[in-house]
Amino acid sequence: MQVTETKAEGLKREFQVVLPAAELESRLATELDGIKGKVQLKGFRPGKVPVAHLRKVYGRSVMADVVQNAVNEANQKIVEDNKLKLALEPQVQMPEDKDEIEKALDAKADLSFKIALEVMPSFDLVDLSDVSLTKQVVTPSDEEINETIERMASANRPFEDRPEGQYAESGDRVVINFTGRIDGTPFEGGTGEDINLDLGSGTFIPGFEDQLLGARVGDERLVKVTFPENYGAEHLAGKEAEFDVTVKAIKLPGELKIDDELAKNFGMDSLDALKDAVRTTMGREYEAASRQKLKKGLLDALDSRYSFELPPSLVHQEFAAVWAQVEQDLKNRGKTFEDEDTTEEKAREEYRRIAERRVRLGLVLAQAGESADIKVSDDEVNQALIARVRQFPGQEQQVWDFYRKTPQALAELRAPLFEEKVVDHVLGQVKLVEEPVSKEALFADEDDAEEGVKAEKAEAAPAGESNPA
Repeated sequence: MQVTETKAEGLKREFQVVLPAAELESRLATELDGIKGKVQLKGFRPGKVPVAHLRKVYGRSVMADVVQNAVNEANQKIVEDNKLKLALEPQVQMPEDKDEIEKALDAKADLSFKIALEVMPSFDLVDLSDVSLTKQVVTPSDEEINETIERMASANRPFEDRPEGQYAESGDRVVINFTGRIDGTPFEGGTGEDINLDLGSGTFIPGFEDQLLGARVGDERLVKVTFPENYGAEHLAGKEAEFDVTVKAIKLPGELKIDDELAKNFGMDSLDALKDAVRTTMGREYEAASRQKLKKGLLDALDSRYSFELPPSLVHQEFAAVWAQVEQDLKNRGKTFEDEDTTEEKAREEYRRIAERRVRLGLVLAQAGESADIKVSDDEVNQALIARVRQFPGQEQQVWDFYRKTPQALAELRAPLFEEKVVDHVLGQVKLVEEPVSKEALFADEDDAEEGVKAEKAEAAPAGESNPA
């Protein structure tokens, strides 16, 4: 086998591989001799089939295996001899001339083919000791704890039927059936039966609850509302709707008690224990939000410190994934690029930059993790898998089996675990300053909604334990 490098441009490499006809013949003969004692052909005793006859019967299929094995050997030889780290699987290009291939498969001519590949960029990890990042810290206040406890108590307070004939007032709970229409046509999600609605809670569309004040049991009312422009379901946002509502019951709120008995309803021994649990939960939520902002700051710092050539195929692959998500999102919302005050060309340019950022950060994090010999243990992956399985009640065994039988799916569980470990490692190299802030400051949007979405996509930099691809 002769291997010659024919192209070395940037991260792209190309090699010409030649398998002489004599080597093809030798490899074929070896393979046929190996199966001689295994095949059974009519008219021949086991192990006594002439090689010439085996070649006539199995020659082409065996030669296909010979060629595939040779391709694999060539790939391995190229990587090992040149000490290359591949970005993606090599691309093999066989001759376009069919006659040339036919002759090679008959071992009557040399087989010449090309192997094109892209290698990972080589770069040094930079010193981050001069990078300073701020970690926002929020401590749950007693007022927040008490407000949360009050909401929990309110959601679990007892209700009793209003005396017959009385009218519904703010604070009452009404039980209703409703059917909604837009332009006279019922819409998905616009129908409900035996729905509990606390008047004055602001749970339903603005204006809906107000139009049920003064209703009595058995009343049928036509409620007219307009969905907010920022309503979660895009196909309903800003639309005018009518609801036929039937009031089935009206219930008076009972006394709001915040005591040890309330805590016991939530599985706690006392009210103090419930407050501690709420404080812990809030603290975790604030810590998670703080880490997300800190991580974004770290990724921004890394992005500004590194500039190197990126494997085109990795960028293309990442862009394709991001762009598919963008197009699907527009389709789901019934929007166009013009509705988003842009053009497809401008959007492609912007999301390509996002794809390039994600690939660059992924490579940096991967190298940082490899340099620090960071590993994710099987036990850590199992814990992540158990957490994922719990998200599918009743389907635990099927989900477990799927992940265990699908290496790619299991790798997708491992990747974020590795990334978080690497982020912790890199954060240990920068200066961290804690800044006490309010809850509002922690959750404040630094950019507008569109930029926030783009930042979120860019922050999700892919990283693998050895190869981010």
